[in-house]
Amino acid sequence: MKAIWNDTVIAESDDTVLVEGNHYFPESALKREFTTFSNHKTSCAWKGQASYYSLIVNGDMLADAVWYYPDPKPEAEMVRGRVAFWNGVKVA
Repeated sequence: MKAIWNDTVIAESDDTVLVEGNHYFPESALKREFTTFSNHKTSCAWKGQASYYSLIVNGDMLADAVWYYPDPKPEAEMVRGRVAFWNGVKVA
């Protein structure tokens, strides 16, 4: 699987976990040179609190496009150490 934005591969892995229609990539598959801090947080009733990264590629920024659960609830342990994408990032 690849996560692509702005014609650039942001993450690539054969080891994704599919949860609620989203592919969660290993955190190590994320190309950190394209990420930047985001203070955005959301809450999921069964997974816990999500934190976010924004993307910067070729001078363009996509806010809050990558999310992860630093401390997921026990029933969502499968997403620990993984990242997922939305907001225009193509995963295929």
